[in-house]
This record gives sequence, structure tokens and C-alpha cells, in this order.
Amino acid sequence: MPKTIIITGANGNLGTAVVKKFLDQDYKVIAVDHSGSHLGFADRHPNFELHGIELTDEAECKTFVNEAIALYGNIDCAVLLAGGFEMGGIDTTDTAQLRKMFTLNFETAYHLARPLFQHMMQNGYGRLVFTGARPGLNLKEGTNKIAYALSKSLLFSLAEILNKEAKGKNITVSVIAPSTIDTKPNRDSMPDATFDNWVKPEAIADVLAFICSDSGNVLRESVYKVYNNA
Repeated sequence: MPKTIIITGANGNLGTAVVKKFLDQDYKVIAVDHSGSHLGFADRHPNFELHGIELTDEAECKTFVNEAIALYGNIDCAVLLAGGFEMGGIDTTDTAQLRKMFTLNFETAYHLARPLFQHMMQNGYGRLVFTGARPGLNLKEGTNKIAYALSKSLLFSLAEILNKEAKGKNITVSVIAPSTIDTKPNRDSMPDATFDNWVKPEAIADVLAFICSDSGNVLRESVYKVYNNA
């Protein structure tokens, strides 16, 4: 039986690489995004489906997870890539900006993680992966992106709490913390940077595939600093 995985942010630069990786490894991929303009390679794949879920809506997320469980029995893994970014230091960051980043980076993950984690606890198996960020792990790097850094830092805390609850079961909650990802928008915005120092989306996809594989069964409470040389 192939494993079933939910991937949010599936149509993004990282998401498309992750979808491709897991399809290549024969997973049943339940992708989540508002559109699939970059997912043409997966359109006719028998193990791929795309859902336009509003991740800021807790009730809609819960219904989506329950329907997926009813349809496929087990959701083995979830890679939650959806989120947002905004610059701004303490002088320009008001409460509205904090709430925006909190919603995009924490609530969108929490709304799916909550029903998925409960499902995985019932099954005694699961792999849940959050997308952190280096400024969320090393908050000193968040001085000019304070709302983003604070919102991402919550994902590391949530993973720690859930791993404590899952101790003794074959369930892991991991966090990847990429540095600058080598994408066209990042190259366009930083044309003078050394692109080879950045981390490729495909390299992050390889890390995620390892986390979700049987080879990753011994890992616990893992934070992956996927920095390359950036």
C-alpha cells in the first residue's frame, strides 16, 4: 500500500518540487493550494489530486482532513509548506501585521496539524512536518522581519509540545528551517547574490522525503537547518 501524504503550498516554488519528489516515490499526494498553474506535470498522475482549501478557516480544514481520512483510511504524512513573508522591524510592525503573519504562518499549519495529529495518535503512526525559518529559530536574525520571525518561532514550540505528547509512539513532528531558497523570485529580488550558496528546492524535497521514509523512523524531535552555504 502506498503511503498517503498531504502537502500544502503545493503550487509554490518549493511545493512543486516536493510534490514531484513524493509522486516519484509512489506516494498518494493530496495537494493543497488555490491553483495548480505550476503543477501541470502532475495533472494526469493517478496518485495526485489538488484541493483549493482555505487554510485560514479552521472548520474547512477539519472537514477536509476528515474527508481525506474517510476516503483513504490513513494519512501517513503531512508537509505543511503554506505561509507568507513580510519585512518590517519594531518601528513599522503594528499588531495588524503581527496578526497577518500569525495567521499565514502559524494558524494555517495549526488548523491542519490539530486534526492530523489526533488521527496519527489514534493510528500510532505519522510524520508531520512544519516549515520554520532561520529567523524563527535564531530570533536575532528577525530584527528587520519581526512579525515573520515571531510567527515562525511558534512552529518550533508547537513541534516540541506535540513531540512530548507523542513520546513512545511512532509519530514525529519535525521542522525544516531553510535559508534562502534558490527560486526565480529570489534571484530577481537579489540579483547580486551568490546563488550557489542558496538551497535548491529539490534538496529540501530530498530532506522531506527522508523524514517521511522508513529510514527516518529513528528520528525524534528533529529540527533540520537546511542552509547550504547561505
